[in-house]
Amino acid sequence: MAEKITMGDDGVLNVPDDPIIPFIEGDGTGVDIWPAARLVLDTAAAKYGHSIEWKEVLAGEKAYNETGEWLPQATVETFSEYLIGIKGPLTTPIGGGFRSLNVALRQILDLYVCLRPVRWFEGVPSPVKRPELVDMVIFRENTEDIYAGLEVEAMTPDAKKLRELLEDAFGWRIAEDAGIGIKPISKTCSQRLQRAAIQYAVERGRPRIHWVHKGNIMKFTEGAFQKWGYELVREEFSDVAVGWDDCGGEPGDRILVQDTIADIALQQVLTRPSEFDVIATMNLNGDYLSDALAAQVGGIGIAPGGNANYVTGHGIFEATHGTAPRYAGQDKVNPSSVILSGALMFEHIGWKDAADDIVRGIESAVADRIVTYDFARLMDDATEVRCSEFASAVADRL
Repeated sequence: MAEKITMGDDGVLNVPDDPIIPFIEGDGTGVDIWPAARLVLDTAAAKYGHSIEWKEVLAGEKAYNETGEWLPQATVETFSEYLIGIKGPLTTPIGGGFRSLNVALRQILDLYVCLRPVRWFEGVPSPVKRPELVDMVIFRENTEDIYAGLEVEAMTPDAKKLRELLEDAFGWRIAEDAGIGIKPISKTCSQRLQRAAIQYAVERGRPRIHWVHKGNIMKFTEGAFQKWGYELVREEFSDVAVGWDDCGGEPGDRILVQDTIADIALQQVLTRPSEFDVIATMNLNGDYLSDALAAQVGGIGIAPGGNANYVTGHGIFEATHGTAPRYAGQDKVNPSSVILSGALMFEHIGWKDAADDIVRGIESAVADRIVTYDFARLMDDATEVRCSEFASAVADRL
């Protein structure tokens, strides 16, 4: 009998053999990639004696068409109750409503970590010479920074009021025709993200962590993120990690923690990727970095993602690409982002063997040059298959 996943008093997820997991099919190509991903996930779970009862919830266009709401309260309540879920890509309403449905879900459920592992699969076409050197995990803060949405529109009474307040209180002179945004970065949210990144590195034997920031310019937001990160290492993790300045770059058997300016990081992940391992950064930097890195290993079509709160146990795993509505219903696009997000979900709930099998299944299919159109057009001697056929090829290899 299928049961809910729950959080134990010890802070560890209680995962039944046959869990109930909510899912959002997704807009656009969600109709193609979700069934494909589900086939692979069900096959991998069954290999280890598990079955999943998938519980559909609504968001995006499908929700709006059926309920008149882009994000029904019932969907939020279901994710909150069942702790773990997975979703396809969602349309963001234009001209009103939520700025982003994805951001709304992250903020409502306080999913403060956006986890984006990025690695290359042999055979996947890449624009760089040594894509095999890319093996990084990004911890992107999900709840603050510009995504918190604190801004006023240019040439409005609110902008005039805020501009005059800032000039009176701080002497800041801002152009009369400027929109104004406020960028909150707190110690609490910074350190809980950084704590998760350090614990991840410890548990998985990752030797390096980078704080990526623009603290040379924004000294009291992004600069504070860097400072708070080093304080956390000294106060809570000195037995397993050490900052560069505290060891001169010689950490011994501890994890080396260092930092780099965001624009330099975007260059160095291209030119010196082997020097990066775990990256923790704020919301906007993480958005830029994760997409740029995905491009090095084949694009966001093969990039998994997850959003988690490691305290409450909540997690929603998702395709990282858009809805691509012009391809919807054509059984054409690459389902790997959702499949690998499912593998990330399995790892999160403790089904590591099943997760590893999924990764190996994709590796094997791609190595055999069985790929969807996006890769086939860039590879020699590839066998181009449909979305569902690629999923079947992966499932066959499990």
